[in-house]
Amino acid sequence: MGKPRRSPSGEQRKRDPERTRERILDAAFIEFSEHGFAGARTGAIAARAGVNQQLISYYFDGKDGLYRALQRTWETTNGAARPDLPLAEIVSGFLAPGDPQRSWARLLAWEGLTRAESDADPVTDDYFAAMVDDMRRRQQAGELADDLDPAYVQVLLFAATLAPTVLPQVARRMTGLAADSPEFLHAYAEQLRRVIARLAEPV
Repeated sequence: MGKPRRSPSGEQRKRDPERTRERILDAAFIEFSEHGFAGARTGAIAARAGVNQQLISYYFDGKDGLYRALQRTWETTNGAARPDLPLAEIVSGFLAPGDPQRSWARLLAWEGLTRAESDADPVTDDYFAAMVDDMRRRQQAGELADDLDPAYVQVLLFAATLAPTVLPQVARRMTGLAADSPEFLHAYAEQLRRVIARLAEPV
């Protein structure tokens, strides 16, 4: 006879729900980025995660709660304010090649096209407000000219980082390079660094 199976320790039992939540979030990330909020199905998310669909309601209170949890994961992964880094380095960091960055960009694009402003999450609003506050701090430190509005500059830079994913066909037609190629991303990041350097120069 084999050895009797041991019951999981308290620590293991604690980790199992955490792992389940992570699997659900990972699956939701893929599903929402591919189909948007309206097109995503909790059944498909559960199947991707290999869990019972009822666990989505249990852990996240349904599809809407799961989406908000995913938003907060993005905020944690992509910190709003990094005063220790130059602005150019932060912006170019959002252009890192790889599926996760492209998936986050697609997720934001879907949200802009299909989610009403009334669905906005106050926590997410605070996240973006913190980005603008960081830009104001940088303006006071001399990284941004006094005649530029920090909020509008932040919108411009945010859109610039989404462009390779949201408008890949435009990028290819204008530069001759595939928008997800290392060559394009390297050249694009370098040009953005030069543009950002100009932002400190007053007109």
